Amino acid sequence: MNIPTSERLEKIYGESVQSAERFRALADNFKNKYGHDEAAFFTSPGRTEIIGNHTDHNGGRVIAGSIDLDTIGAAAKNDTSVIHITSEGYDEEIVVDITKIESVPKVVGTPSLVAGMIEAAKKFGFQTGGFDAYVSTNVIAAAGVSSSASFEMLVCTIINHLFNDETMSVSDYARMGQYAENVFWNKASGMMDQMACAVGGPVLFSFANGSQPEYQPLEFSFQSKGYRLVIVNTGKGHADLSDEYSSIPNEMMEAAKALGANRLCETSLEKLLENVDKIPNDRAVLRSIHFFEEDRRVGEMAKAIEKEDTAKILHLIQESGTSSWELLQNCYSLQNCKEQKITLVLALTELFLNKIGDGVCRVHGGGFAGVIACLVPLAEADNYVEYIAKYVGSENVYPMNIRAVGAVRI
Repeated sequence: MNIPTSERLEKIYGESVQSAERFRALADNFKNKYGHDEAAFFTSPGRTEIIGNHTDHNGGRVIAGSIDLDTIGAAAKNDTSVIHITSEGYDEEIVVDITKIESVPKVVGTPSLVAGMIEAAKKFGFQTGGFDAYVSTNVIAAAGVSSSASFEMLVCTIINHLFNDETMSVSDYARMGQYAENVFWNKASGMMDQMACAVGGPVLFSFANGSQPEYQPLEFSFQSKGYRLVIVNTGKGHADLSDEYSSIPNEMMEAAKALGANRLCETSLEKLLENVDKIPNDRAVLRSIHFFEEDRRVGEMAKAIEKEDTAKILHLIQESGTSSWELLQNCYSLQNCKEQKITLVLALTELFLNKIGDGVCRVHGGGFAGVIACLVPLAEADNYVEYIAKYVGSENVYPMNIRAVGAVRI
């Protein structure tokens, strides 16, 4: 079985030795599990949210990028109506009959997501069929870098290649992933996670146009500006916090409806301030203020990137993180307010950054539990990794880069 070429691996990963070993092991496992002599190979990255925390679901703007952690897969048609997916490290095989989607229970993990994407594909006019796939990932699970969206976009690329002659767009991918999460996982997700995984590279997104997000690739890297992005897993995932997560878009929409709109992108901060007394939920007001100010910051960030104004970029990221902590209030869960892993690791990180006099940190992704993002000067990156590892363990500290390639067949 032929694995992806060295040239292709170099383009995606910047090297072709370790990645080739990874795909060789994937190919062997796929053949041993399903008996196919040939396979198509796929990759789908995780994502980092640079700025635009919880704005997508209310039609706002986000700057996000794919990262150099990814989910990879080998797949082939099996000429049946049944999908079989084996994930490395998991004993239980995912089995979904595409003719019996209604029989798949909802909110039971990965099988629900697969069933949701298949139902979405059919609703959106695409072809589906049975296939076998073996999947491996190094994306941090349940920790804010979108391991679920990475998997969803991998499945979309498989469906696109095997059954639709590469006619699906990245927006189609994102719509399918969002549908699966909304309908089959009962999670009020927007499309940002899926779009960032699918497109690749740093990208400015606008979600005002509903199911057809607009996006613009950006020329930018933290490393070229002298900083390393470090993602820190604070020690607890947010997989069991869907209600807390969903409360954010729901409360923002609650405020929007009080202003005569469906989503906050259809109204304004000025109108919100004029009608504060008509919204009894104070937290909904605070979260809505965050939305409007965060959307403004995203626009300013795009201009700062164009002007290569590094100081402004860092200032906006820090301001965004402060707003998430104070207004959005997604840095710890009210289910157990004494457990505050995110705020604790942020505080520990700020002590380090204040000591060296440079860098910023912020909550990353959905929040409530999971990860933070830190931008630290390259000269201090190893020192920060060593410092924060004392509190969270070295296995939970991930220096990383933004990669240029999104979810694709290799």
